[in-house]
Amino acid sequence: MPSDKFTAVWVSHTSMTDFLQCPRAYYLKNVYKDRTSGNKIQIVSPSLSLGSAVHEVIEALSIIPTEKRFDESLVLSFDRAWEKFAGKKGGFTNLEDEFRFKERGKVMLRRVMDKPGPLANLSIKLKQEVPNYWLSESEGLILCGKVDWIEYLKEIDSVHILDFKTSKKEESDESMQLPIYNLLVKNCQKRPVVKASYWYLEFDNSPQEKELPDIVTAEKKILEVARKMKLTRKLEKYECPNGADGCFACSPLERVLKGEGEYVGVSGHRDTYFLEYKNNTEEEDTEDSFII
Repeated sequence: MPSDKFTAVWVSHTSMTDFLQCPRAYYLKNVYKDRTSGNKIQIVSPSLSLGSAVHEVIEALSIIPTEKRFDESLVLSFDRAWEKFAGKKGGFTNLEDEFRFKERGKVMLRRVMDKPGPLANLSIKLKQEVPNYWLSESEGLILCGKVDWIEYLKEIDSVHILDFKTSKKEESDESMQLPIYNLLVKNCQKRPVVKASYWYLEFDNSPQEKELPDIVTAEKKILEVARKMKLTRKLEKYECPNGADGCFACSPLERVLKGEGEYVGVSGHRDTYFLEYKNNTEEEDTEDSFII
């Protein structure tokens, strides 16, 4: 009997990263739901807001014909997108911090307008709202995720995966992001994947091409982690590696559960909270633009 997608365990790059960092944080981000609203919870932060706003502007270009893609300034689009991240809604404690992060976003988008590279070419949009496929139907495991951009290479009828980065840090070589995107694109459309790149919009004028991961090895590694996630959910043993003291990943979320966070709205199916930090600025410069 085929597995039911509603009862399957869905895993993504973000949820797998959460799980490997701290099973307790994985639970609080991906399993726990507020009893009143029925929503999951999320803590807003300046870096998350910056990444979300920039991604929203760039990804919207993929449905616009290539010849009209840059008719309107991306900075103007960014100003409109930013409205939903202003003030505490975006994790900002003061106008100076917000201005600095907003200006960083505008610099990134001006860079794209000046040298659009692959963004000026044909692109492919996957049909599913949240691309997914059965990682293991017999085990009830689904791999899902949103791919930032898929360039269509018409001459060879192939595709190029692009991921936009808005943080100041480069992705680790051990990251499972490109292996996961490679598997998703391979299984959610028919054309072969021949290239994959990161575009560090903070400091690069063009994407950095990365070596494509071996598909068999990647799937094996991802399946191994997904099985551990499913077992943890079954046993309900979501334990922080630091024990009762908590860690950097789960402690802020525990504070929200204790009532320390300030509710600032809803994003998708998540209640969003502002949490006061001693250093709620660029020191915490990590990017997490897609959560499922």
